[in-house]
Amino acid sequence: MSTIGGASTELRIISAKRTIRQHVHDIISFRELLATLVQKELKVRYKNSSIGFVWSMIQPLFLLAIYGIAFSILGQGFRAFPVWLMSGLVVWTFVNTALTTSTESITANAILVGKVNFPRAVLPLATLGSAFVHFCLQLGTLTAVLIVVQHHIDVAYVWLLPLAVLALGLFLAAMALILSVANVYARDTQHLLNLALVAFFWGNPIIYEYIRLQGWLSNHHLPTWLPLTNPVTSVVIIFQRALYGTDHVPGRNLLPPDGPLWYLRNIAIIAVVSIALLAVALRFFDRHEGNLAETL
Repeated sequence: MSTIGGASTELRIISAKRTIRQHVHDIISFRELLATLVQKELKVRYKNSSIGFVWSMIQPLFLLAIYGIAFSILGQGFRAFPVWLMSGLVVWTFVNTALTTSTESITANAILVGKVNFPRAVLPLATLGSAFVHFCLQLGTLTAVLIVVQHHIDVAYVWLLPLAVLALGLFLAAMALILSVANVYARDTQHLLNLALVAFFWGNPIIYEYIRLQGWLSNHHLPTWLPLTNPVTSVVIIFQRALYGTDHVPGRNLLPPDGPLWYLRNIAIIAVVSIALLAVALRFFDRHEGNLAETL
């Protein structure tokens, strides 16, 4: 309390701004809390469910069956089209789940934010960690299916998958920090995100081929490299290249014929841009973190 002009006023202390290095150090210092929150997110998602995490493994099997039947009826697609589709959908599900849950991570934990002292960035990162666990379960299920049906993957590109997931994780971490704060100040953020994700899904070559997208851009006098500015597109085509391969449709290239170095270059660009974006996101988060409890 202080006295100004004979009247008592209450001073509100806002946490001092931190450097990016300090912010990262604080998050690492609370890694046990981060792990606990990831576990909580996983348990809450399937609370009162009789089979729990099995639902995450059932989903890719269900989608494989549905899309296989649907496209066989329509006469669309190509050989092993469900495998092609799931190679992209498993990435998209990770992106969609991570962004939607992280956006609501702070508002959903308003009581915790207002009463407990900890780095608030842990909340959106915990939802990202939960989404990653489900991604691993679904990818494991898809891998098991590929083994059972004896689908030939392209082993020359499999080593790129962990690097692609790491680069994508950096991008999603940055977006999670930005969106979680934005949703505190503007609750319409989560609704706008749902609409944006619908458009974002169709902007990625999951239902259609990347080569066809390039052809469409060329016909409209647009640069064919434009889709690669989308980090999700780059990761999707890497998964398709590794898991689906290119030997299943004779005489027809579905993906760029470039070798592993072309894909590695794309991953490196994603990683560099995502690290820069993550630095900006940490600055943005730190600037608003002190007022989150009051705004909530």
